Amino acid sequence: MKNFMYGLILIFVFLSGKGAANSVLASELEGAITLSGAWAIYPTAVAWAEAFKKLNPKVSIDVSAGGAGKGAADAIAGLVDIGMVSREPDPAEIKKGVLPVYILHDAVFSVISDKNPALPDLLKKGINKKKWSDIYITGIITKWDDVTGGKTGKSIHVYTRSDACGAAASWADYLGRKQEDLKGVGVYGDPGLLEAARRDPIGIGYSNFSYVFTRDGKVVKGVKLVPIDSNENGIADPDEIYNDREGAVKAIRSGRYPATRKNYFFTKGKPKGLVKAFIDFTLSEEGTKIVDEVGTSLSISKTEREKVLKEIE
Repeated sequence: MKNFMYGLILIFVFLSGKGAANSVLASELEGAITLSGAWAIYPTAVAWAEAFKKLNPKVSIDVSAGGAGKGAADAIAGLVDIGMVSREPDPAEIKKGVLPVYILHDAVFSVISDKNPALPDLLKKGINKKKWSDIYITGIITKWDDVTGGKTGKSIHVYTRSDACGAAASWADYLGRKQEDLKGVGVYGDPGLLEAARRDPIGIGYSNFSYVFTRDGKVVKGVKLVPIDSNENGIADPDEIYNDREGAVKAIRSGRYPATRKNYFFTKGKPKGLVKAFIDFTLSEEGTKIVDEVGTSLSISKTEREKVLKEIE
């Protein structure tokens, strides 16, 4: 009997250890986790939360969007366990005790209406960095003809984000500036800005990778992605024109597309307990599979995931 009981203890210890390596046994996890922040991360975070709750029925997870600025502020203030931030952390945030955990990556795309009269010329020539800067930073360019050399006679209606967010910060960073330097009519949230650009035939905006493609990988109906002439040859090369998610992913992963960025979970200090178990899950093989299935962000490599997991141990 003593040997039998000892065997049971060994089995329990083995299973417990195995559970710890895979975030902890489901029966042991209970409690609540709260996340807020970046619209870009939100769809993937919701899918992660649903999968994690299925494995751990005693766990509740609340995920809310509101922009990267809100996610960072909420994490710093201790209002949430995890802030979702789709931009690089600010040194001031690090000083306040934030630990940025690299979880995903993606890109920001400029968007216009498919009714835009300058569209044919834009698809031929694209827009180089100097002209982007003159549209969004200096405000020197105010007409579509000044961009393409065409004869539409139309002004440009510039839209930007009104909320502190990763999309605006990343788009501004591509132009060598900060979000507050971007000109344009402020619109709240990714869905709002995308819709503003879609409805306005002479408007222009930008949006996260998460929102410019439909579930089946096509560009959202009524929207066109503006080519960035990154090699500045005056031509929108075939690999600078994206009509579907597959082409965009290829350009992001290869480094061909310039306006890319990393996405983070912000925690106040190193994550512990239930929060760490959830983050471990998001960076697991199963979590990575969910990212690829959802398709609104790009997963990071196994080597990168292992490095991140080691950093938060």
